[in-house]
Amino acid sequence: QVQLVQSGGGLVQAGGSLRLSCAASGRTFSTYAYGWFRQAPGKEREFVAVITWRGGNTYYADSVKGRFTISRDNAKNTVYLQMTSLKPEDMAVYYCATTTRAQFSSSNYQKNDNYDYWGQGTQVTVSS
Repeated sequence: QVQLVQSGGGLVQAGGSLRLSCAASGRTFSTYAYGWFRQAPGKEREFVAVITWRGGNTYYADSVKGRFTISRDNAKNTVYLQMTSLKPEDMAVYYCATTTRAQFSSSNYQKNDNYDYWGQGTQVTVSS
């Protein structure tokens, strides 16, 4: 079992920044990569970013490239999503997730069905 506890959500003004955290516990040794997803009201959950735990390789959705940065802190077993230049369209519930299996293409990391454990979600509200 792997538990993911999220924090850092909140309200920001358009153009502002926010940092989300995802703390992992349990059998974290079995995890391979951590991803961030988001879901806005009335929309399906969409991929945001992913990072491999060991290599630190990252991949971003086109909608957030250049604005969001995913990172990890091995000592804290924590993954972060630094969001800058936030737009109203970024407003959503953000979820972190982890997969215990290595994926051999970036497209596979974008599929929520390939993730095994999920955080509780945190609301990000962007005001205009």
